[in-house]
Amino acid sequence: MDGNLGDFLRSRRGRISPEELGLPSYGRRRVPGLRREEVAQLAGVSVDYYVRLEQGRGPSVSDAVLDAIARVLRLDETEHAYLYTVARPRRRGPRRPEATRVRPGIQALLDSMERTPAFVMGPRMDVLAWNSLAGTVNGYGDTAPEDRNIPRHVFLDPAAHDLYPDWPGIAAQAVAHLRLNAGRRPDDPELNTLVGELCGRSEDFRRMWADHEVQACLAGSKSIDHPLAGLLSLDFETLTVPTEPEQTVVVYTPQRGSDTAERLALLGSWATAGV
Repeated sequence: MDGNLGDFLRSRRGRISPEELGLPSYGRRRVPGLRREEVAQLAGVSVDYYVRLEQGRGPSVSDAVLDAIARVLRLDETEHAYLYTVARPRRRGPRRPEATRVRPGIQALLDSMERTPAFVMGPRMDVLAWNSLAGTVNGYGDTAPEDRNIPRHVFLDPAAHDLYPDWPGIAAQAVAHLRLNAGRRPDDPELNTLVGELCGRSEDFRRMWADHEVQACLAGSKSIDHPLAGLLSLDFETLTVPTEPEQTVVVYTPQRGSDTAERLALLGSWATAGV
């Protein structure tokens, strides 16, 4: 089993106090949260079995045991699914070359959304394609391909702190989404290299990565303080590309008639005029 399983379980039991589950607390504990013995007892498995599970030495674990552990650790739906993923890592063959390319039809779809910023994101959170307005909002056309990676931009580009008024929230969201994808792709060398690079170059990333938070960023909102247009308040939705399920189309959806919609229209006109 992948080492992520033990780290994830330890992080989850570390956030729950015994009192929350009706267990007595016997004085001061060396580390916060539940002991392994307590998790095992509440999940209905032997202590030895649970210890071996955390150490990655356990046998193939059943759905019933995983569900019991998820219940004890109070995992949400995304965390529960992630537990299944890291407990049973699925090894893959070589990645198909076309997985990093965007079909012409998808690019045409992006380009048809003239008033809506939209881009395609890959499993390592690389921006693979975008329309003109997304390029103007995020500056993709002015960056090298290796810099069109969202976590790398958020954590390694000093300008990101000024670009995102809620930088801590954006950063936490990026890490949680990348962690989720890393659990699904345990043998992706490029993803592992990316995580290693970010851990080595960013203390913030290293700290957040160690928290083992997981989140599927399917929809939400973000603010961008654009250097030309000012503050943009944007909702976003994500759509999976059916022919490439590891690619997602991210679409920013400003409220109709809002200041942001007007500023995006102005940005679009500047981009068309080549400003």
